[in-house]
Amino acid sequence: MRITGYRTLMTVHRWGRPIGDINGSVVSGVTVVPIVLVETDVGLTGVGLGSRDGLEAVFPAIVGEDPRAVTALYDRMLAAVFKAGHAGAVFGAIGALDMAIWDLKAKAADLPLWRMLGARDRVVPAYASGLDGPLEDDELLQLHTTFADRGFRAAKLKGGLDLAGDLRRLRLVHEVYEAASASPRLMLDANEGWSRKEAIAYIQRLEEQVDLAWIEEPVRRWDADGHAQISRAVRAAVATGENLTGLEQFRPLVQAGAVDVVQTGSMWGITHFLRVSALAHAFDLLVSPVAYNGNPLAHAAAAVPNHIATEVQDLAAPVGITVDQEFADGSIVLGDQPGLGLTVDETAIAAVAEKADWGKANGPHVRPDAAGKRLLVPEPHDFAPPSAR
Repeated sequence: MRITGYRTLMTVHRWGRPIGDINGSVVSGVTVVPIVLVETDVGLTGVGLGSRDGLEAVFPAIVGEDPRAVTALYDRMLAAVFKAGHAGAVFGAIGALDMAIWDLKAKAADLPLWRMLGARDRVVPAYASGLDGPLEDDELLQLHTTFADRGFRAAKLKGGLDLAGDLRRLRLVHEVYEAASASPRLMLDANEGWSRKEAIAYIQRLEEQVDLAWIEEPVRRWDADGHAQISRAVRAAVATGENLTGLEQFRPLVQAGAVDVVQTGSMWGITHFLRVSALAHAFDLLVSPVAYNGNPLAHAAAAVPNHIATEVQDLAAPVGITVDQEFADGSIVLGDQPGLGLTVDETAIAAVAEKADWGKANGPHVRPDAAGKRLLVPEPHDFAPPSAR
């Protein structure tokens, strides 16, 4: 079996609600989902979800190769961009191809990926999320009631701008899950929106009234000293790592004792998650994949010993993608379909007409000017100097 080529598709995910975080929002609730299809000379096609930018730079490293050598091909892709670097979109392209190649490897073995990776159980512990920053209280309650009805007992909220609002929202969501569990767990995600001192002051004031399992991305992703300082100052565990691109970027955080729950972004691929998990395990740290459409890392999470829970942001799948999984008892229950269990309906995708984007100026993927500058006022950019008025 040899890799012969690739194709890309673009579909959308219809969230059915506004989504966003401390950095911005997508009011339409419609976002793009890139798909990479890796083709072979035996008719098998691997499905990867993630960036399609940078594919042309790394695909030559794997064309003509046997996809069953997936970890070696991952290293070939990294080597192909040795001089230019593998951060950002290029790492996303490597991750999408890596995901598709793992899908091929498992399909060739006629096994679901979780089974091929050595997992004993198809049930993957999970927690509820929802990119809920822009939701009103009633919308927030409706969202988490849906999760609670599926047995979820832990939830993560977006926050970091409004202390009183965050406290109110955390209490509301706690009540939803408390109705079914004596000890629901809550997390708060600040998406790198604070400076070190902002983070410590904010979290300490939250912890006067609520109990947090972890605080996520309190400061910039690379700030090992800052994360360590925050971890020493608060009760909650510190979780971070979803935006780090490469195993080497985790080393300073781990060595500094700056992270308690090591996270990886799902769109960075299967091999990346497995290697980060092994690094974390060597330091007795837990791992938790951050969600992406279809929860593809759940297969790998089922096979590592230090996985605590996988984030689930939505119970639906993107348009034209069917996922062989269910949600029950607060877990992702993986199916028996070979590979990642992703089925792509190209006819349905071709009919998609909506425009969607993460990268708009007021969206969650664009860092606002005020981020990390809120020691004195909530939104510094709202206050223009007298000469500009």
